[in-house]
Amino acid sequence: MSNFLLIGICMIAGMLFRKSGSLPADAHKGINAWIIYLALPAVSFKYLPHIEWNTTLIVPAVSPILVWLGAWVAMRLYAVITKIPKKTEGGLKLAAGLSNTTFIGFPLITAYYGEQQLGIAIIYHQVNFMILATAGVIVAVHSSKKEPLTPAVIIKRFFKFPPFLGCMAALILPQFLDLSPLDPLFTKLAATVGPLALFSIGLQIKFSGWRRNLSHISAALIYKLILSPAIIFAFVLLMGVKGSIAQVSVFEAAMPTLLTAGIVAEEYELDPPVVNLVIGIGILFSFLSTAAWWLALRFIG
Repeated sequence: MSNFLLIGICMIAGMLFRKSGSLPADAHKGINAWIIYLALPAVSFKYLPHIEWNTTLIVPAVSPILVWLGAWVAMRLYAVITKIPKKTEGGLKLAAGLSNTTFIGFPLITAYYGEQQLGIAIIYHQVNFMILATAGVIVAVHSSKKEPLTPAVIIKRFFKFPPFLGCMAALILPQFLDLSPLDPLFTKLAATVGPLALFSIGLQIKFSGWRRNLSHISAALIYKLILSPAIIFAFVLLMGVKGSIAQVSVFEAAMPTLLTAGIVAEEYELDPPVVNLVIGIGILFSFLSTAAWWLALRFIG
C-alpha cells in the first residue's frame, strides 16, 4: 500500500507544483539529470552483479524487441489506413514501441512484485534503451529527414547515455573488483529513482488538445497497454517460462510510453504534441491496465 501511496503523492505533488508556477517551467530537466546520470546507473550497480544468470533470462531480453517490432507493424498499418504524415507515423512508432520501464516500471514492479524483482526489470530496461538508441534513432531520422542516417550518429547516441554506460560497468567491473563495500551507497542512490521520477512526470503531464488527436492516441495506447503485453504473454507461454521472470516481462511490456520517446520526438519534430499526449494519458490509464494484467497473471498462474 505504501508504494501506491508514494506513486500518487509524488505525481500529484508534481502536478500541483506545475500548476502553482512555483518552480521554473524546465525544473524537470534538473530532476531528470539526477535520475539519468546518478540514480539509474546506481540501480545497475545495485542489482546486476547479483543476478543469477540462466537461459530463462532471454525472455526479458527478447521481450522489448518483440514489442518494438509489433509496434512498427501496427503503426505502419495504421498510417496506411489513415494516411497520416510520415512524421506523425514516426512519432507513433516511438510512442507505441518503447516502454516506460524505469520511471513508471520500477515503482510499479516494486509495488506489485517486490524490490527483489528489479533485476529482471533492469534487463528489460537495458534492451529497451538499446532499441531506442538504435532502431528508434533510425526511425526518427528516417521519418524527419533532419540529418543523414550514419553509423556515427547511432554510435554517438548509444555511448552518450549514462544508464547504458552504468549497465556495462556494473557487468564488467565486478569481475575484477569487489564493489560490495559500496552496496549501501548504491542502495541509497537507487532509492531516489521512484520518487523523483514520478515527481518529474507530474511536472510534465499536460492534456490539452487530446480530442482532435483522439484517433492517434487511441491507436498507440491500444497497442501499448493491451496488445504488447498480450504478445509477450503469448511469447512466455511458447517458451514455457513461468514464475517471476515471465510475470515481470509481461508486466514491463504493459507499461506506458517511455518518456525519452517524447524527447526524441521533439528533437526530430515527429509531431511531439501527439507523442506527449500519448505519454501523459498512457501513464494514467496504465495504472488500471497494469492492475488488470497483474490480476490476470495471478489468476492464470
